[in-house]
Amino acid sequence: MPRDPAPIEITLPPWVAEVVDWKRRYPSDEERMRLAIDLSRENVLRETGGPFGAAIFVEQTGELVGVGMNSVQRLTNATLHAEMVAFMVAQHRLGTFTLGAEGLPDHTLVTSCDPCAMCLGAVLWSGVRRVLCGASRDDATRLGFDEGPVFPESYRYLEDRGITILRGVVRVEARTVLELYRERGGSIYNG
Repeated sequence: MPRDPAPIEITLPPWVAEVVDWKRRYPSDEERMRLAIDLSRENVLRETGGPFGAAIFVEQTGELVGVGMNSVQRLTNATLHAEMVAFMVAQHRLGTFTLGAEGLPDHTLVTSCDPCAMCLGAVLWSGVRRVLCGASRDDATRLGFDEGPVFPESYRYLEDRGITILRGVVRVEARTVLELYRERGGSIYNG
């Protein structure tokens, strides 16, 4: 039976307050990726979601403006992938629907795994100017996840729109979280 159409609430897991230091700067790509990987690992270890984490930074300063972790099962919403949650948090914190708004600095999305079709599409509308990816799409599909219709042309389209994409950043470390999820018996909720 359907639930009453009450307000929809999207929350971060309580452990985020323990793991995330909002005042810290992350100057390098590797440091930024390690935060996304830490978020994915904590999500698995604390059993609050799938093995994916993401963060959004001001490109020039390394200021953290958004974090996300897969919350699909915890919040019963198929759209709450790590990247989508990170976009929501960053846009809410900055009070804008686009991170590319006039007067804002350039922003970078850092995600522990290549984005699925939905999240890759959202990159275009999010306003970020740069994307860093950890584990590969193949790493996720080997685990059993269905990443949807993502093609080389998908990445070229974003690059043609001025969005820089760098894949395989700290890939081995990011892939270990996917393996940890499998070892712990994590469910494949979209395979």
